Amino acid sequence: MRNLTKNEKIRNVLLLLLGALIYSVGAACFVTPANIAPGGAVGIALMLNYLTGLPVGAMTFTINIPLLILAWKYLSRRFAVKTAAACFVCSFILDYIITPNLPLYEGSRLFGSLYGGILIGIGMALIFLAGCSTGGTDIAGYLLQKKRPDISIGRALLILDGIILTFSIFVFHDVDAGLFGMASLYAETKVIDAILYGYDAGTQVSIITKAPEAITRHIIEDLERSATIMDGKGAYSDQDLSIVVCVVRRSEFSTLKSIIEESDDKAFVIVTEASEVFGLGFKGFAELN
Repeated sequence: MRNLTKNEKIRNVLLLLLGALIYSVGAACFVTPANIAPGGAVGIALMLNYLTGLPVGAMTFTINIPLLILAWKYLSRRFAVKTAAACFVCSFILDYIITPNLPLYEGSRLFGSLYGGILIGIGMALIFLAGCSTGGTDIAGYLLQKKRPDISIGRALLILDGIILTFSIFVFHDVDAGLFGMASLYAETKVIDAILYGYDAGTQVSIITKAPEAITRHIIEDLERSATIMDGKGAYSDQDLSIVVCVVRRSEFSTLKSIIEESDDKAFVIVTEASEVFGLGFKGFAELN
């Protein structure tokens, strides 16, 4: 695994803390008073809070424990540890910093849902940029895709969050809870898309480099993806070069940039937006029919 520099570690910690703060403000100050459950582990925790009065942060972390155990066993130990750390930070900030000290939003329920979704989306995006995850349906989605590779992560999340939204209607005894929850979830995912460029949309990266082995090794080890190496020749320099072609999710692109910079800071990189990617690790061919 690529070792992060001190500056990268500090940056990731700051992103995690800032993301957790913004995420917690959205959940505690806007989503909770709106009586909605916009998907994810926090959505389940909000329903439990409504029924029992137990703290949202503590409930979110408790819900994530069995998922973290499954992630440790079936996905990646590194992913499980980083997700556990992010879940703990978010839960602590939510219960002990934000909830006791900030007022609840008392305006329109629709605006509360939208503002909450936007803030949660910004917070989650920053946490993703820190190389972490908030757990919940993220883990469940990856586990479902591992069991059913033909189901994309985006579709898996849609299914799981849809189930939570449906349950929220019965918990809150209010059809609007599902509708407002859907609006909040839509705002959340759109904000994440705007910052991280989405779950299943891809970025094709062509890297012209003299160090293809180092770059592809880190792509395989750090991103758990593969790449294609092609032979090339510089038209002006007349030197032999290699072209590394790799497709990643856009949420993984910042990590890929760091890999390229560390491996060959003189590499020439072409980044192309891929509106649809299918194959191993992305959408399955069955989804194209």
